[in-house]
Amino acid sequence: MSNINEKAYETIVPMKVSFLGLGVMGYPMAGHLARAGHMVTVYNRNAEKSAAWCAEFSESAAPAQASTPFLASQHADIVFCCVGNDDDLRSVTLGAQAAFAGMRKGAIFVDHTTASAGVARELHAHALASGLRFVDAPVSGGQAGAQNGMLTVMCGGEQTAFDTIRPVAMAFSRAVTLLGGSGAGQLAKMVNQICIAGLVQGLSEAIAFGQKAGLDMNQVLEVIGKGAAQSWQLDNRGQTMVADQFNFGFAVDWMRKDLGLVLEEGRRNGARLPVTALVDQFYADVQGMGGQRWDTSSLIKRLR
Repeated sequence: MSNINEKAYETIVPMKVSFLGLGVMGYPMAGHLARAGHMVTVYNRNAEKSAAWCAEFSESAAPAQASTPFLASQHADIVFCCVGNDDDLRSVTLGAQAAFAGMRKGAIFVDHTTASAGVARELHAHALASGLRFVDAPVSGGQAGAQNGMLTVMCGGEQTAFDTIRPVAMAFSRAVTLLGGSGAGQLAKMVNQICIAGLVQGLSEAIAFGQKAGLDMNQVLEVIGKGAAQSWQLDNRGQTMVADQFNFGFAVDWMRKDLGLVLEEGRRNGARLPVTALVDQFYADVQGMGGQRWDTSSLIKRLR
C-alpha cells in the first residue's frame, strides 16, 4: 500500500531533483515529487529505505537511489532535504561526500529540516561561496500533511531561488511562502511551534477540567469547536485526547527538540517566552512517563 495519498499536481516542466532523508516526512514528500513527474534520486542513511522507496515508485519517472549525498546531488537542479537536526544537516551538506561538493553551479539546496536559524545562515553562506543557492524551508502539517501533499512550507532565502523551487515544492504542499532572507523560514517555524505548545497545553487543561466536572467532553468539544475556541488541535486531537490515545502523530521528543531551538533563539534575541519554557518542562515530564514517542497531545497525561 502506498505511503502517500493521491492529489492533483500542477502541470510544470519535469526537473531532475534529489531528496536526502526518507523519514516519516521525507519518504512521502519525495513520493509526491516522483508522482508529479520529476526525475527523483534519493539518499537515506539506511539504504534499505531508499531501495523500498524506489520499488514503490518504480512506475514514476525513473526513480534512482544513491549511496552518498554527493552522488545523489550530482545532476540535480534542486536538492531537497529533510533530516533530524543541525548536525544531521551539516553531515549531508558539508564534506567531500556531501551534497554541496556534488551539486553543479547554480543548483538550489532546499532544506525542510526543522533546524536553527543559525545553521540556515551558515549553510546559506557556504552555498554562496560554492556557487550554489540555499533556501531554508521547514514545514508544518505533520506526517498526515506529508502523505496528503498538503504541507505548509515557510521559506527563507533569495527571491529568484524561491521562484524556481516553489512550483516544484507544491507537489507536496498546499502553500509555499517566502517570508524573508536566510533563516526567516526557521524563525517562522519557531513561531508555529510556540503557538502549538500553548494551544495543546490549554486544550489539555480544558479537557481534564471538563472530565473532572463530569461533562461529556466529546459533546462539549463538538459545541465549542463551532465557536471562538476552535483550532486545528481541537478538531484533530480533541477526541483522541478524551480517549487517551497518543500512539501517532508528532512525537514528544521531536517537539522538545523544536522547543529547544525556540528557547535558544529567544535567549539570543531577547524574546520573553515564559509559557513556552513551562510547556517544554511539561513535555519533559511526559518523557519521564515513557512518552517519548507519544503524540504532542499527550500533555494531558500529566493531568490525569
